[in-house]
Amino acid sequence: MPFIPPEEVARAKEIDLYSYLRANEPQELVHFGGSTYCTREHDSLKISNGKWYWFSRGIGGRSALDYLIKVKEIPFTEAVAMILGKAAMLPSVKAEPASPKPKTLVLPSRSSGNTQAVSYLMGRGIDKEVIDFCIRTGRLYESAPYHNVVFVGMDAGGKAKYASLRGTGSDFKGEASGSDKHFSFSIPAKSESDVLHLFESAIDLLSYATLCKQEGIDWQRDHLLSLSGVYRPKSEPQESTMPMALTQYLKDHSGIRRIVLRLDNDYTGKLAAQTIHSMLQEDYSVSFRPPPKGAKDVNEYLCQRMGLAPNKKHERTFER
Repeated sequence: MPFIPPEEVARAKEIDLYSYLRANEPQELVHFGGSTYCTREHDSLKISNGKWYWFSRGIGGRSALDYLIKVKEIPFTEAVAMILGKAAMLPSVKAEPASPKPKTLVLPSRSSGNTQAVSYLMGRGIDKEVIDFCIRTGRLYESAPYHNVVFVGMDAGGKAKYASLRGTGSDFKGEASGSDKHFSFSIPAKSESDVLHLFESAIDLLSYATLCKQEGIDWQRDHLLSLSGVYRPKSEPQESTMPMALTQYLKDHSGIRRIVLRLDNDYTGKLAAQTIHSMLQEDYSVSFRPPPKGAKDVNEYLCQRMGLAPNKKHERTFER
């Protein structure tokens, strides 16, 4: 192997991954949020504040050299040569938030079937008919190779714009690269309706649909929208902004006049409901209907009704 002087190795180690990719493989950089990026090849590899970490593999580092060796599995001397030849004169640059631009959603690969996803959801009490509808309409599928449940959010035209992931055999929760939070998981009313039911998670939305079916109510008669996580407003309502998914959905469905907030039955859920109510009460009829006392969220209530052990892991993954 060729000898590389220590001073050149030191120079190579100074180049952070964001700067290296920006200069040499800009197509690999996908804006995740704020000053955080991931790579197009590995959506669980996050780059932020001069460091990177590959969550699905549990490895990380600071430099582009670490990345080339640990992720790309390039021999040390070759990796140093690549950096010195392409980026040795490039100063380290702090990743700045990207200017707003259309996002390109990178959906996880599909598994050959949906067996584990269906089993997981039915174990949470979700009705098979509701699950099959979501699979048939492209709103839900099982990923490969990790067999996560993928909840797909679509725009008004039915194009996939967002995807959240939930592990079927682990506590993993995440979002697909390029997800646009304006378009969260939803099931529009199958015919004209002026009612929208709002939930924190896709699991809660599907749980409500199941409860409606159990009560003999058409679960597709009204609009159902999830926020894919908790909406955490400011302590002062006037300083808060509306959840992006809710704002977009109301824009796309102008006939909605009544909004039912089916958020969690805890302090955060009640604060979120109070804030949303204060911002929308002049234009909409807004009501807060949390699950009955003793249940934290809609899915926990469904599990109680069905005699199932509720999943104690919080669905709250992404703060809005």
